[in-house]
Amino acid sequence: METTRKGYLGIDVGSVSTNLVILDEHAAVVAAVYRRTQGQPIKAVQEGLRELVSQLDEEVEIMGAGATGSARHLTGVITGADIVKNEITAHAVAASQVVPDVNTVLEIGGQDSKLIILDHGIVTDFAMNSVCAAGTGSFLDHQSARLGIPIEEFGDYAATSDSPAHIAGRCSVFAESDMIHKQQVGVAVEDIIYGLCHALVRNYLNNLAKGKDLKSPIVFQGGVAANAGMKRAFEDALETEVIVPAHHNVMGAIGSAILAMELELEPGESNFKGFEVSDLEYQTSSFTCKGCSNTCEVVRIKVDGKTLARWGGRCGKWELQDEGGVERKRKELLTRR
Repeated sequence: METTRKGYLGIDVGSVSTNLVILDEHAAVVAAVYRRTQGQPIKAVQEGLRELVSQLDEEVEIMGAGATGSARHLTGVITGADIVKNEITAHAVAASQVVPDVNTVLEIGGQDSKLIILDHGIVTDFAMNSVCAAGTGSFLDHQSARLGIPIEEFGDYAATSDSPAHIAGRCSVFAESDMIHKQQVGVAVEDIIYGLCHALVRNYLNNLAKGKDLKSPIVFQGGVAANAGMKRAFEDALETEVIVPAHHNVMGAIGSAILAMELELEPGESNFKGFEVSDLEYQTSSFTCKGCSNTCEVVRIKVDGKTLARWGGRCGKWELQDEGGVERKRKELLTRR
C-alpha cells in the first residue's frame, strides 16, 4: 500500500451477521465485508477488520468510525467507535444515501425484521419484529434445508414460478407442515419456493405494516434482499417497484459510517483504535449489582487486565464516561437527528 486516502469505518454486528464497510469521502464503498457472527461478536469484528484491510490496495486513514447492531456497544468499545447508534437510524441514513427521496425501508435480516417510514429523510415511524421466526431470514434458511436446495438458489427457482403455492406463513411450524403437504400432492418445487417467499412477505406486512401507508420509493435491504423471489413477492403484494441497493446486505454498516462522517472530525481526532485491535485479546464478564432492588446485570470488558467499559446498569453507576470533544460532537449530531 503506497498512498494514503481518507476513509470512514462502519460496523454492524447482529446475531446472525457482522458487516463492515469503509467509505471514501464521497460515501462510496471502498471495501465491504459480510460474514457470520456465529455467537462470537468480538472475534467476528476482529476477523472482519482483517478482511477489510486485505481488500485495500492503498493505506486508508480512518477519519471516523461508527457502530450499530445488537452488539453495537461492545463493538464501540473494542474499536473506539466515534458514534454508536441504533439500527433504525443507521438503515434509514443508508437508504437515504442511495435513494434520497425514499419513503419506505423494508429490512429483513436473519433473526429480525424492520419497517422504517421516512418523510424528507426524517424517520417518522418504524416497527420491529424479533419474536416470530416466520418473518425473518431464518424462516427461508430452515425451509431451504428441508427442501435440500441452497438458499442462494431460491431466487432462481422463484423466478420460474407463475403460480405460487399458498402456504400458511403465520407460523414457521405450520408453514413447514403446509410445505410438506404441498410436496406430497405434487406441487412443483418452484411454486413451493415462490409460495414460501409470499408467505414471508404476508407475515412481514401483517406484523409490521398494519395501519401504515407504505409509499414509494420503497427500498428493500438486509441479507434476505439478495433473494430475487422476495423482491418479486414484495412487488406483487405492494403493486409497485421495490428497489434493492447494490450493497443491500451491509446497509447498516454503511449508515453507521455515514453517521461517523457527519461528525466532521479533524485528522487525528477520531477515537478509532486502529486495525491493530484485531490482534488484541479481550475478556468479557458480567456481574449482578446488588446496590438496590433492580439487581442489574452489568457487563464488563477488559484487555490486558484493564477495564475498558461497563454497561447494563440502570442508574449509570458502573458506566465509564467519555467527556472528550468527539463525545460532544456526537451529542450535537444526535440532537440534530
